[in-house]
Amino acid sequence: MVNTRAKIKKIKNTINLWFSEAAMADSNHLSTESGALIGSNDDLLIEILLRLPVTSVLRFKSVSKHWRSLLSHLRFTLLYKNASSSPGLFVRNLYIPFDDENRSTPPFRDLDFYPDPCGIRIVQSCNGLLLCCSHRGEERVHKYYVFNPTTKQFAVIPSVLGGVAVRKAIYFMGLAFHQTDSVHYKLVCFHRANRGEPFKIQIYSSDTRKWKISDQSFSLSAPYYASFHYIVYWNQAIHWAPCCVNPLYFKLDIEELQSLPLPMMPEASSEGYENGDMPLYFGESRGHLHFVEAADRSVSHLQLNVYDMLNDHSGWFLKYRVDLDELPDAYPEMIRDYLDPSSQGYYEFEVFDVVRGEREDETFMVIRIPGRIIRFNVVDKSFKQISDQIYLHGLTGHVNVHRYIESLVSF
Repeated sequence: MVNTRAKIKKIKNTINLWFSEAAMADSNHLSTESGALIGSNDDLLIEILLRLPVTSVLRFKSVSKHWRSLLSHLRFTLLYKNASSSPGLFVRNLYIPFDDENRSTPPFRDLDFYPDPCGIRIVQSCNGLLLCCSHRGEERVHKYYVFNPTTKQFAVIPSVLGGVAVRKAIYFMGLAFHQTDSVHYKLVCFHRANRGEPFKIQIYSSDTRKWKISDQSFSLSAPYYASFHYIVYWNQAIHWAPCCVNPLYFKLDIEELQSLPLPMMPEASSEGYENGDMPLYFGESRGHLHFVEAADRSVSHLQLNVYDMLNDHSGWFLKYRVDLDELPDAYPEMIRDYLDPSSQGYYEFEVFDVVRGEREDETFMVIRIPGRIIRFNVVDKSFKQISDQIYLHGLTGHVNVHRYIESLVSF
């Protein structure tokens, strides 16, 4: 059997050797046959660099001004595909790698890139960038930041328009970024001055570095505020988790609110959305918007449906049927034996993430059970523990989970 991982490592080592020679030729004006060839041909240089991991590309940016300019150019950023890979996620601010056997280095130990006296927490992750804000204190004094944990660059976001009255009325900020759309990012602020009034929207662009007020507004009553914990950017639109009978999303390219359809689900699984129930998971991976719910709450809580949104937002289709029946045997601590087996909360678990692989058989779920995080392959049903941090024993209710994606974008 061919050792694919060893072959890939050998190829990468060879490419790195070529680039070391090219770097010497470029920076010291030395000449080797292969190094001179690569260093003098931008098209060949880009073609090879596109096959390297993010860490290598960042290292080669320091070779010379020419290489830095080449690797920072929009053309390279848009062509580079390795930035879509995700080595792990943050549970609150704790980094959990997806591969426990080949653990990746945490992109940071502490969120201390800016001296915020209130501390800093992650609000949302979006295709390699993190939206962060002050961790403590009143909303009106909170600072917001956009941070690239790969390059360690960050930006302090200016205050929204309207002064203290608007700042203290912020319910949520959403980050919108994808390198194939633009090298610039946007923020969407949802705020409301008084209960009963509609939510208003402001939009920030890193291109202009200014906020502007949208003419769009919408109403959302108290049971549905939790949906703002699940802000997802996909297909040039900001989505919040559908938790009502008429959910919406905000299309950023035309700055317009539009209706988001619900998946076609059994009545027992869909009726809760009239009362503000949240889906088991709502998120994006590799260009796919996912919605996870029990296949039929009246029958089993361990059979899940993973729905995939059509690109035109016209509806959902069933992508995966996932059966978790084997997990309670392996991890009996997820059974709440003091409850009736037919009750919805009999099995304690939470879907943290759905991660699409390059190949269909590489797609997996990240599932939390008491004290552990499990990686579950949705195709072959194999699973393994990727974390047993003591820290996880205290997790209850909604947990902020943010996927880490390596990104080359520069501010």
